[in-house]
Amino acid sequence: MSPTTRTEIRATLALAAPLVLTNLAQAAINATDVALLGLVGPATLAAGALGVNLITACLFFGTGVVTAASPMLSRTLGARPNSVREVRRTVRQALWSALVLAVPFWLILWHAAAILIALGQDPALSRAAQGFVRATMWGLLPAYGFLVLRSFMAAVGRPGWTLTIAALAILANAGINAVLIFGAFGIPALGLVGAGIGSAIANLLMFGGLAAVVLIDRRFRRYHLFGRWWRSDWPRFGQLWRLGLPIAVTLALEVTVFNAAVFLMGLLGTASLAAHAIAIQIAALCFMVPLGMAQAVTVRVGLARGRGDRAAVARAGWTTFGLTTGFMCLMAAVLLAIPRLLVSAFLDVNDPANAEVVALAVSFLAIGALFQVVDGAQAVGAGMLRGLHDTAWPMAFALVGYWVIGLGVGVWLGFNRGMGGIGVWIGLASGLAVVSVLMMVRWSQRERLGLS
Repeated sequence: MSPTTRTEIRATLALAAPLVLTNLAQAAINATDVALLGLVGPATLAAGALGVNLITACLFFGTGVVTAASPMLSRTLGARPNSVREVRRTVRQALWSALVLAVPFWLILWHAAAILIALGQDPALSRAAQGFVRATMWGLLPAYGFLVLRSFMAAVGRPGWTLTIAALAILANAGINAVLIFGAFGIPALGLVGAGIGSAIANLLMFGGLAAVVLIDRRFRRYHLFGRWWRSDWPRFGQLWRLGLPIAVTLALEVTVFNAAVFLMGLLGTASLAAHAIAIQIAALCFMVPLGMAQAVTVRVGLARGRGDRAAVARAGWTTFGLTTGFMCLMAAVLLAIPRLLVSAFLDVNDPANAEVVALAVSFLAIGALFQVVDGAQAVGAGMLRGLHDTAWPMAFALVGYWVIGLGVGVWLGFNRGMGGIGVWIGLASGLAVVSVLMMVRWSQRERLGLS
């Protein structure tokens, strides 16, 4: 291993570690909600899963737009490390975009029950999910704001504060949700609605915490990110959306295919839906590592691209790819080795009433273990390409891989071939595998073409 490669590994891990831990902290907030709702019962857990998937679709679409700030900031700082004004312009327009995204999503999510019923879901579960969604959706705007400030801190090489704030939010979310879901201190048990209120408060606390740091810490204060935030900057706004919209569509295609899987599970029954909610939550926790690595490689590739250093671009990309796929192989082994232990974090695996849900969840995890590696590969591949501002091709790959192949194979195996939820999960794995291969082919092509 060359000295430059070792240096790249250290730089990548130093940037990725707090990003990965922050992602895990954010996922832990959702996992806490699922675990607490599981204590209420499978029906409540199933309704919560329906609501979470509607919220997640909106959250990830918006994430794609606002986190376009990350490759833009990285390229700017790679070319001109002290470009305060350009950094402020990008961050300000990303915050504007957060508001532009949140308002229509609020209008859509307010009608969650009608949407779910139109998608063929159980009316009682759909109405229960609506209460959860109407409470949770107010956390979208602060969640977008948190992502913008996190992208800024990562680009300037100081992502540690995001981890601190997210870790504190886990504790706050767990405490608030426990009180609101089950009732305490004179507050009545609010069930699903309580979980939604707690999640919205947690997102508000995370954004408020980072905003306070940006205003107080002298290393961030010099950028004056909130100074004259009301001033329009349409050229930069358009630039961010041109780059971010394909990212948003890519993420939306990935997330909504998993949402479609949830709705398919709802057609198969409450047990399949509850088992899927557990298994996908476990898989999502594992995915937080490649997601953080993807965020880090976007910055590393973007900085190298800004400097015009072709060798550094290739080194940053392949180093992160190797680290990520190695880790996901390890996670696949864990999921195969101890599935019941993992499921026990969400349900009492010894309770006969939960036997069907537990058995299905264990089966889903066996398949989930197999797509951990390709899921990590496609995530980090997308991050590598974003560092080069290459976002249109990954969007096309996502459309073909997730919806044509992934969902198509899942529906065929799950319903036509009678494999049920297992068939749906095999379809998801197939789609992820195709996308990961296409991402690597595109990266290899861009690497041969240099920085053009």
